[in-house]
Amino acid sequence: MLFLVISTPRPERPSTLVQDRSRYWDWINPLIKIGHVKSVYARVGRGAIALFDVDSNEVLHRYMNEWADIIPAHMEVFPLLDVDHAKAFLATQS
Repeated sequence: MLFLVISTPRPERPSTLVQDRSRYWDWINPLIKIGHVKSVYARVGRGAIALFDVDSNEVLHRYMNEWADIIPAHMEVFPLLDVDHAKAFLATQS
């Protein structure tokens, strides 16, 4: 299951969060290695965008809580269809 997660951290001074931001990268790198995160990007200014590929909503929920525990943020979640599934769905509509 693919999910795009966009984080917008609380409006705190970025300089006070340097250590936490480093912890975030230490936390997410193993998720990238096991394939639960397909890609991640830092947003210009503040925040991040991550593409999760997980087996369930519960796994995503756990990861989002771990993320927010490191850097408290508002998170937007967008469930996605990969291209093959989108095309298969479209084929059933004709």
